[in-house]
Amino acid sequence: MTDEMPTLYDRLGGDEAIGEMIYDFYRRVFADPELSPFFTGISQDRLQTMQREFFSAALDGPIRYTGRPIHEAHAGLGIELRHLSLFLDHLMETLADRKISEQDRYDIRSQINTYADEITGVAPMGE
Repeated sequence: MTDEMPTLYDRLGGDEAIGEMIYDFYRRVFADPELSPFFTGISQDRLQTMQREFFSAALDGPIRYTGRPIHEAHAGLGIELRHLSLFLDHLMETLADRKISEQDRYDIRSQINTYADEITGVAPMGE
């Protein structure tokens, strides 16, 4: 028996639960008039596959992210901190609806915030 705490990936329920969460989450993002323009012409299937990999890797799961480097994938899109904040708000709402604990939601937001500078080209947002 080990005393190690389960990873965020495991606490969310693993690959199947993350896949379901990504689907619910992007349904909200695509419906947001400020965020949906960033996804025009992007394959939703491919995006959800890449996000499933990204979330798995970012949350210490066994699946590795195989997409382009984060800064490269977001370069030139004009993503600002306000967009990232909206994006994260939808993520937090999705997690709350899935009954993810407040502490785990905070930990997930903190983990995703470590990529803020790569996504926006500016310093990470306050937590």
